[in-house]
Amino acid sequence: MKKSVTRLMLVASVIFGGLVSAASADSIKIGFNTPLTGFAAADGKSALHGAELAVEQINNSGGVNGSKLELVVYDDQASPKEAAPLAVKMTTQDNVIAGVSGSYSGSTRAAATIFAESKVPYISAYAIHPDITRAGDYVFRTSFMGEVQGRAGAKLIGETLGKKRVAMVTINNDFGKSLAAGFREQAGNFGIDIISEYEYSIKDREFGPIISKIKADNPDAIYASGYFFTAGPMVSQMRAAGLSQPVIGQEGYDSQKFIEIAGAASEGVMITTSLDRDSGEAETKDFISGFAAKAGYPADMVAASGHTAILVLADALTRSGGQGGAALRDAIAGTNLKASTGQISFNALGEVKKDVQVQIVKDGNWHRHSVISDPVLLAPPSE
Repeated sequence: MKKSVTRLMLVASVIFGGLVSAASADSIKIGFNTPLTGFAAADGKSALHGAELAVEQINNSGGVNGSKLELVVYDDQASPKEAAPLAVKMTTQDNVIAGVSGSYSGSTRAAATIFAESKVPYISAYAIHPDITRAGDYVFRTSFMGEVQGRAGAKLIGETLGKKRVAMVTINNDFGKSLAAGFREQAGNFGIDIISEYEYSIKDREFGPIISKIKADNPDAIYASGYFFTAGPMVSQMRAAGLSQPVIGQEGYDSQKFIEIAGAASEGVMITTSLDRDSGEAETKDFISGFAAKAGYPADMVAASGHTAILVLADALTRSGGQGGAALRDAIAGTNLKASTGQISFNALGEVKKDVQVQIVKDGNWHRHSVISDPVLLAPPSE
C-alpha cells in the first residue's frame, strides 16, 4: 500500500511539471521556471545546466552562510498559461525564497507578476520584454532588455560596419518587436536608412518570399531577429539564394545549434549578446570550461545567463544574512558583482547596466568581434 501511494504521488508530481531536486531541511529553496519540453527545450535545458552549475559551485564552497542552495525546477514550456500556476505553486506551496526565470518573455512576464505581488524576489535571466521589470519592485533582469540590444545593433551596423541601407527581418513576438523598436529608435542617429522590414512567425522555417524581396531591395546589411531554430534555416536559405550581405542577429542566435543548423552559411554572422567566448576574465573562463564539462557541449548565452542569475541571488542572500522578502530585494538592488556575463549592477527599475558583446562565427565557432561600451546608448529605462 505504501509503495502504491508513493508511486501515485510521484506520478502526480511529474504530471504537474515539477522536477524538485533533493534537499536537506535547512536548504534555501530557489524557484526556477524554464522550458524543458516544447519548441524552446534546448534553451531551457542550457539555462538549467547553467543554474545547476552555479548551485554546485556555491554549495561546494560552503553554501550561503552555511546553508545549501536547492533549485525547485518546473517546466513552463515557454508558455504563460503554464508559467502562471507554477509561479503560484512556487510562492505559496514550495516556500521558495526567490525565483529565477530561465524562460522566454511571455512566460517570464506571467510569472513576474505573481512573484511581485507575493513580494518574493524574481530575476529574469535572459527574457527581454520591457514590461518584465515593470511588474513590481521585486523583479530584476540580469540580461539586456530588447530595446537596448536593438540600439546596440544600430551602432554595430551603422558605425562599426559602416553599412547604411538596411533590410529588417523581424520575428513577430515580444522578442522581435522589442529588438526592432530599439533598432528603429537609433537607426537614424547612425546614418541608417531602413529600406524595408518583413515579419515572420516563430513557426516559419521557409523564407523564400522574404528572401526574394530582400534580393530586390539590395540592402547593405540585414538586421534579422530570431532564435537559433528560426535563424539557422533563414541564414542558410539567404546564402543559398546568393545574399552575401552581413547578417546581424541577437542573443536568440547565441547557440552552437545555430551553427549546426546553418552550417557553412553561418560563417561571418554577427550577434549582440552577453557572453564573450574569448574573454580573459577568470569568471567567464571558469564558467565556459565548467559548463562544457557538465553539459557536454559548448556554453551559450542562456546558460551563462542562468548561471549569472543564481550567482546574483547567492551574493544577495549572503549580504541579507539569508533573509528573504524586502531584505533580499534590497540586497539584490545593491548588487555589484562580476559574473560570466559581465559586471552586474541594477538601476532603479531593476534593469542591468553592462556592455554588449558582439560575437561572430569563425571556423564553426562563436568568437569575439567587438564590444559596445556606451553607457548613454545602452542605458535602460529607470521607471
